[in-house]
This record gives sequence, C-alpha cells and structure tokens, in this order.
Amino acid sequence: MTEPLLSLREVAKTFGETVALAPTTLTIDEGSFVAIVGPSGCGKSTLFNVIAGLLTPDGGDVLLRDRPVTGSTGHVGYMLQKDLLVPWRTVEDNITMAKRLTGRVTAEDRAEARRMARAYGLGEFLRHYPSALSGGMRQRVAFMRTLMTHQSLLLLDEPFGALDAQTRLEMQQWLLQVWRDAQRTVLFITHDVDESIFLADRVVVMSPRPGRVVADFTSPLARPRTLDMLTEGHFIELKGRVMHLLHGGAT
Repeated sequence: MTEPLLSLREVAKTFGETVALAPTTLTIDEGSFVAIVGPSGCGKSTLFNVIAGLLTPDGGDVLLRDRPVTGSTGHVGYMLQKDLLVPWRTVEDNITMAKRLTGRVTAEDRAEARRMARAYGLGEFLRHYPSALSGGMRQRVAFMRTLMTHQSLLLLDEPFGALDAQTRLEMQQWLLQVWRDAQRTVLFITHDVDESIFLADRVVVMSPRPGRVVADFTSPLARPRTLDMLTEGHFIELKGRVMHLLHGGAT
C-alpha cells in the first residue's frame, strides 16, 4: 500500500485557554484534491498553518511522505484568500515572486512563468500591473505564484471566497484544469459546500470549535467535472449530508 503524501497524527493547538484544534488525524493521498469545510472559527486555517509549519502544534505530528516536518517551513505552497500581489510588480514578476523571495529569478523561471500565463489565459497581461486585473485574474496570478514554488502539496485557503458567484464558478473550472495538468496535491478550505463537492475527491467536514473531523466523504462524482453535475442526484444527496452536519446534525 502506498504511503500518503501527508499524514496528520493527533495534531492539536490551543491559544491560551481556547482550544482551536482538537486532536486531529488525517491523511492525504498524493495527487488528490481534498476539500475541508466547517463553520467559521472551527480551526481550518489553524490546521493549515500547522501543516505549513507557521504554527507549532501543542501535540501530534505532521509527516510529509513519512518524514517529520512538524514546526518546519518550506515544504508546501500556500495560497490565501487575499491574493497579496505586489502592486508595483508586473504579472510576470508576481508569478515569480516566490523565487525572488528565496533566491534569484532565473531566465528559466521567467520562461516558465510566461509559458504558464499563456497556457492559462494571462499571456496578454504579463506586462500589466495588478491594478489593471479583475478579481478572478488576480487569483489566477496568485495561484500561478503558488505553483512556482514547485511543491507537491498546495494549501488553498478560501482562494475564491471574495469573488462573485459567476467568477467563482469560472475559477473553479479553471482550477480543475490547472490541477489536472500540473498533477499536484491540493488541500482546499472553503465555506461553500457546492464548491467543495464540485472540486474535490473527498470532502472533510469539521465541527465547531474546538475543531475536529466529524466526517470524511468520498465524492461520487466522476472526473472530469461538468456543470451538469451540480444538479445530479448524487451531488444533491451529498450536499444534504454535509449541510446536515454543518448545521447541527448528529455525527
């Protein structure tokens, strides 16, 4: 049996007297797309920060390919809801920003950024600045910047939460295309149940604080995903089960 890419073993975190994350165990297989849903304040972002090494847990272990990485950084790509683009840098410079922060940007890095931008709808905007971009375009740049970290595991923390419904749906379809092409592993936080089911292989549901995993559903939807699936019986059934748990249903 193949070892999972990521393993969390009884990871827990408190802030003062507040238990933000109850002991949590979770495994993520390489190449998969896993969505985490839960109420606000349930510890989803805390969990991501522990995985990324930005927070050290009070207990438990984080392993990447069975190697301990608890409390260390540099082993994941991390994208937040805010795009955090540098306003005085062009699209090309923003895509290569991770390289700029960790060393120097090579000609090969710039060529990769240009190839990626042209492949995924931003080729005409390489010399533009963030102020000239729509919200969806800015998120595309932010995601390409995350891809340029060349990490196998990408943490996406509500990347489409600030977008309008139509742009959000367009970005979901775009993300699935890029994920399929790039062959990375994605762990995705969202408050949108439809989004979690449409995108993911698995939907992990967390309880209110102190956050813990209360369900782990395997998506019944085939790939590639199509918009018709949003109204299929399997989709509606799983949405009902997730919503029941999020709004006070028994576990």
